[in-house]
Amino acid sequence: MRHLCQDMSRCCHYHRGTEGGSMKNLKKKKWNEYLWILELMYLVLGLFNILFAWLGMIFFTVPLLIAIFGGSKAYCSRYCGRGQLLDLLGRKFRLSRNAPPPRFLRSRWFRYGFLVFFMVMFFRMIYSTFQVFSGAPLSKSITLLWLFRLPWQWPEVGMAAPWFAQYAFGFFSIMLTSTILGITTMVLFRPRSWCVYCPMGTMTQGICTLKYKKGGSDHGRESKTGS
Repeated sequence: MRHLCQDMSRCCHYHRGTEGGSMKNLKKKKWNEYLWILELMYLVLGLFNILFAWLGMIFFTVPLLIAIFGGSKAYCSRYCGRGQLLDLLGRKFRLSRNAPPPRFLRSRWFRYGFLVFFMVMFFRMIYSTFQVFSGAPLSKSITLLWLFRLPWQWPEVGMAAPWFAQYAFGFFSIMLTSTILGITTMVLFRPRSWCVYCPMGTMTQGICTLKYKKGGSDHGRESKTGS
């Protein structure tokens, strides 16, 4: 009986220790490690009401401001909610093959070529917004991969100016398309393979390169694709 009591005491002590350790690990998590929730909320809110798409401008401008004034790609490595979401899906839920991305994805010509293509699509969206501002009818549609219209009955947006709503439709199309591309490369390759050719990452890398006058260098590229 005495030995049994001692074993039970050790067992209880062990469980208290492991619980305490796990609590400490939870406390060690920083606020910026939960930014994937904001990314998920943005996608859900955009499907609920397209006007929420304007919130995506935060994800668009903050990395540029950090690169311009901070001279680093800290946003990519610490504050990118999309990267965290892809990492969560790929590692924790094991949805990724965890294979190295092909070389062409990492090549300069592909990364900057995709950036140019992305910017062309972005300015086409701006032009469509300007057309609606000038009197053209509002196009209530989300376009995936710049080709396929999403079959969705969008809520009434009559409370907003037509050009304001048009920009939301166009911007959410870009955000949703890039998310799908990120998920596709997450499944096929490593979880954060999207970071290799992300237009925003390429743009901020170019800003950091110009800022420090290191032409052609990869200064400031802090993505986690190698892990």
